[in-house]
Amino acid sequence: MEEKSERLGAHDVAVWLRRHPKFLAQFPDLALSLVVPREDGPAASLASYQLEVLRDKNRELNRRLNELFANAQDNERLVVRTHQLSQALLRADDAAGTVRAMVASLSEDFQGDSVRMILFAPIAGLTADWLQVIAENDARLAPFRDCLTSNEPICGRLNPDKMTVLFGDEQEASQSVALMPVAGVGVIAVGSRDGNRFFPGMGTLFLRLMGENFAAALARNARA
Repeated sequence: MEEKSERLGAHDVAVWLRRHPKFLAQFPDLALSLVVPREDGPAASLASYQLEVLRDKNRELNRRLNELFANAQDNERLVVRTHQLSQALLRADDAAGTVRAMVASLSEDFQGDSVRMILFAPIAGLTADWLQVIAENDARLAPFRDCLTSNEPICGRLNPDKMTVLFGDEQEASQSVALMPVAGVGVIAVGSRDGNRFFPGMGTLFLRLMGENFAAALARNARA
């Protein structure tokens, strides 16, 4: 009696599956757990389906692995460049040299197409076409109040009001920008001709670390 009930149960399942042929598409993990005979016949299509599901999962895992590997390589390069920047800032023997080292590193090591800096206060012996000295409470810095308040870097295509202050008539060379507010010091912008080089949502940890290193080195040399 018990054996008959089991056969009837299996039969009912088979009938239900015939009426719902897309059931396994909704639950691919169930297809992978089924035991399929290795002979030719009606089960061959299910075995093929299981194999295709495994291949899809394998392709997705490989894609994620390659993405993680690429991110790890990018982060490694950023670590090296940030270390090089820190060394350059430590070698600077005055405030003007610290600023020049920062700009040179962003241009060379980080391959910025255009670098601009706004300082809240002048630094003796420092003049350059990439530098502006604008007091922190100056109305011209109104477009930057958001990032100056949050002290968080911004990446992507900046609003025209920010671009005008930073790059003036040379905005074409900066289709995307990494903007670093440096608390109590000023604002640094790194522009790229590639509109996708800097984009919203990209990690800003290294930008924040660079800004903090720059502020610390500048404060050290200002006291010297």
